[in-house]
Amino acid sequence: MKASRYDVVVAGGGHNGLVAAAYLARAGRRVLVLERFGHLGGLAVSAQAFPGVDARVSRYSYLVSLLPAKVVRDLGLALELRTRRFASYTPVGETGLLVDNGDAGRTESSFAAVTGGTKDLDAWKRFYAMTAGVAARVAPTLLEPLRDRAGLRAVVADEEAWRDLFERPIGAVVGERFGDDTVRGVVLTDALIGTFADPDADLLANRCFLYHVVGDGTGDWNVPVGGMGAVSGGLAAIARAGGAEIHTGAEVVSIDPGTGEVTFRDSAGEHTVTGGHVLANLPPAVLSRLLGETPERPEGAQLKVNMVLSRLPRLKDGSVDPREAFSGTFHINESRDQLAAAYAQAAAGRVPDLPPAEVYCHSLTDPSILGTDLRASGAQTMTLFGLHMPARLFDRDGAKEDALRRTIASIDSVLAEPIESCLLRTPAGELCLEAKTPVDLEREAGLPGGHIFHRDLTWPFAESAEDGTWGVETAHERLLLCGAGARRGGGVSGIPGHNAAMAVLG
Repeated sequence: MKASRYDVVVAGGGHNGLVAAAYLARAGRRVLVLERFGHLGGLAVSAQAFPGVDARVSRYSYLVSLLPAKVVRDLGLALELRTRRFASYTPVGETGLLVDNGDAGRTESSFAAVTGGTKDLDAWKRFYAMTAGVAARVAPTLLEPLRDRAGLRAVVADEEAWRDLFERPIGAVVGERFGDDTVRGVVLTDALIGTFADPDADLLANRCFLYHVVGDGTGDWNVPVGGMGAVSGGLAAIARAGGAEIHTGAEVVSIDPGTGEVTFRDSAGEHTVTGGHVLANLPPAVLSRLLGETPERPEGAQLKVNMVLSRLPRLKDGSVDPREAFSGTFHINESRDQLAAAYAQAAAGRVPDLPPAEVYCHSLTDPSILGTDLRASGAQTMTLFGLHMPARLFDRDGAKEDALRRTIASIDSVLAEPIESCLLRTPAGELCLEAKTPVDLEREAGLPGGHIFHRDLTWPFAESAEDGTWGVETAHERLLLCGAGARRGGGVSGIPGHNAAMAVLG
């Protein structure tokens, strides 16, 4: 290290910490970033997950929606995001619901085949026109000082939208607006990603839904070229170019919020540095522990499965090319009734009989993550995100294997052939498949309860004076949150990193 005193010490080198460091270093502040792992990026990383297989998998987070274009422009981040023409495909018996952003007529035909008419398609258009209006108005406020509830309501300027998205359970709203069970489920999945909630009763599902449809003003979920590691790698390079010092293999072991002293441990021993401000790119539960407090324990609720396929599986629906179906979000047993049944079973402490899940193939949009030979062979990556898999289900031996077995069976139930027949094998003969439960995320990534958002998502407005000006403030003046657990945190966004930097600079 070049010094023992810094203007800002950032505890944690995930993408949000790197955004904060980049802004502050470029503003002339002396910045030190401490990251306990040997790599940067937190969960926004790419890795060769399977030995001898030349595929860079986005191992944890995998798509970009919330990252504001303003942050990309401000920092000069060289990042290519590709849109997906096909929003989603949902198998239904021998057919399926295809949402084709490039062909409205094909989408209309698909809705007619699945729902038997145009009523749900018309409702779909009205509903997503409403969410698009909310997204366009709310997204810019995420990089501004927090408004209170009344202030954000004035920004939304649509009483119907405010009522249906902010005040009434999203499950009830979807139930009223749509008649078809499959369509209802497709809409509701955005309210349940990484969130264990009953959408008919819990407004936590509404908060999750908002984060998934607001995005950067469009709600589009885009593919980062080069994988998620391209996001974190680019941010680290910008921070370093601005003069930030970044140390990996440096685990923060204590923070004194009064003096700004941060003690960390690396291969050379224990060290203490002082920051005028300390920015915690850490889950709030971890920060509480470092402060000597008793943390609240969050609970993650997902099963992540990474795969490399030798080829795409065949579909029961011969009218849809698998390359179309899997390049968007491919919904698996996620009708409204199936989601409700799975939630009830998980809430009772059981792995769902038919786990709802969704998959997509990054390599269909961005072949660069595959090596030349692998690409030529027709191989593809496949990422699965399983819903209603709370951490509480994995506190017994064999639970992970049970959840994975049932999830594979769930996939197979909607395909024309078993997914295992399409899995690539490593040179050693192992299947290219890895599963991550909330317990795995806690052990491997240090996320308490395996919660991918660090804790339950919050409303994008201030609910009390304790939320501060930017939503990153803590009870200690020199200590700020800059990670996903900040208000307006969650997802790969850089928003809390930006807001923490603005709180320091302001």
